[in-house]
Amino acid sequence: MKIDSYSFGTMKVDGTEYTGDLIIFPDKIKPDWWRKKGHSLAVDDLADVIDFKPDVLVVGKGASGMMNVPADTEKFIQDQGIELIAEKTSRACQIFNEKINKGAKVIGAFHLTC
Repeated sequence: MKIDSYSFGTMKVDGTEYTGDLIIFPDKIKPDWWRKKGHSLAVDDLADVIDFKPDVLVVGKGASGMMNVPADTEKFIQDQGIELIAEKTSRACQIFNEKINKGAKVIGAFHLTC
């Protein structure tokens, strides 16, 4: 899966447009992803991701970077042997595509607004 484009509130992946937050797995997309605490990423929000055991998790924190990745969430992900990259969503999209192009087993979790 490759991200074709991103603009505030909209992401196009492999030709399909999404207007809600989403998680991109190598073989599927989980649309309308929402976190239990809104703009804070908790371990529970990533259960499917952790089960998948990717090499890399790229988190798009929103257009302005408003979604927080608390230190305990970051530590838990890293303790699972998963590289965590969290950036504003526009930059996270670029990194996601770069990792895909290099053959990494990568998952992207993207907040599309804020």
